[in-house]
Amino acid sequence: MNDQSPIAAQERPARIRKPDWIRVKAPVSKGYEETRGLMRSLGLNTVCEEAACPNIGECWTKKHATVMILGDVCTRACAFCNVKTGMPRKVDASEPGHVAEAAAKLGLEHIVITSVDRDDLPDGGASQFVKVIEALRAATPNTTIEILTPDFRGKMRAAVEAIMAAGPDVYNHNLETVPRLYPTIRPGARYYASLRLLEEVKHHDPRVFTKSGVMLGLGEERLEVHQVMDDMRSAGIDFLTMGQYLQPTPKHAPVIDFVTPQAFAAYGAIARAKGFLQVAASPLTRSSYHAGEDFAEMRAAREAQLAKAAARG
Repeated sequence: MNDQSPIAAQERPARIRKPDWIRVKAPVSKGYEETRGLMRSLGLNTVCEEAACPNIGECWTKKHATVMILGDVCTRACAFCNVKTGMPRKVDASEPGHVAEAAAKLGLEHIVITSVDRDDLPDGGASQFVKVIEALRAATPNTTIEILTPDFRGKMRAAVEAIMAAGPDVYNHNLETVPRLYPTIRPGARYYASLRLLEEVKHHDPRVFTKSGVMLGLGEERLEVHQVMDDMRSAGIDFLTMGQYLQPTPKHAPVIDFVTPQAFAAYGAIARAKGFLQVAASPLTRSSYHAGEDFAEMRAAREAQLAKAAARG
């Protein structure tokens, strides 16, 4: 995947142009405008907008949005991320109620809640995740809840313990890339610390689904990706997402490769053979893309697995 030959280096600028399979239509639907209007009226941020997700038109048309709590300013500056970096504002006490109101108005069966990194807070923002989960359980008790958290650097165990006590259905934390690329792509994080976080989740409750994702096209080698899969399975991760990295601005890390749909399909087949309950692997795959449908499939896969084990026993 990462050919360092002089010929490849000369060809690379021409390959930066997006191939046809990565192009999406501009969002113009009525559903998109209604979702956008609701988020604005409640003062909520979405990772769909802040991270410039290419699927925003499709998802918002279906009234699916990933809410980003704890503000829109991150305390870290990852080389791949389009979210603003700086000193965040005070935590909004009304945010949990507004998230629950949005879920109720959108009629969500499944909601994804993520956040910026908040290294400035004593608990890394874990208590706000807890309050959001509690507000959702009170307002929309039938909505399944998926959270996508930061690594809670330096306060991981206490943060995970508090969040797990609130009872999310899916706990997602993305590894983002292979260990070799962390110093340049994710300098504020540590690969094995992220793996330990997901192991800690399973330690608290093996029934909670764990999920993690990686971006391809940053210069990773094929065998490095296979090793990440093995590391994830060793940590008990149930669901792997794999998508194409897209450079948000010229200031961000460049795209080294546009990985073909066929290559994504091959990675997906390998991941399934390694034992993941659910795998989503395509150029446009993102952590929360089709999250509700994927959750239903993953839950069915586990039930089938347990039934098979019971029949053998």
